[in-house]
Amino acid sequence: MMLNFNRNIQFTKLLKAEGRLREFNFRKLTGLHEGLMTVDVSDDRGNRIMFTMQKNGNGWSFHNDFVLPDWINDQEHNLSDMIEEELRQLIGD
Repeated sequence: MMLNFNRNIQFTKLLKAEGRLREFNFRKLTGLHEGLMTVDVSDDRGNRIMFTMQKNGNGWSFHNDFVLPDWINDQEHNLSDMIEEELRQLIGD
């Protein structure tokens, strides 16, 4: 019997967006959804905004069909850099 273990990767990063520090929570999906990362963040009213980012080449981009607020769209590059940096630290090069 062969066992395969998949590492569960979850982390939180703080990022200044729309003039305030916001907590972005990341969770890497495994299995059939390899190369996808779910992200959630609270808006000013405390509502959770959830979206997915997909690995493309050397970075990550939004993988949603719905429209995200501009303050999230403006952070796509920073979110991608955060994911890459954390994965390098956790998994190694």
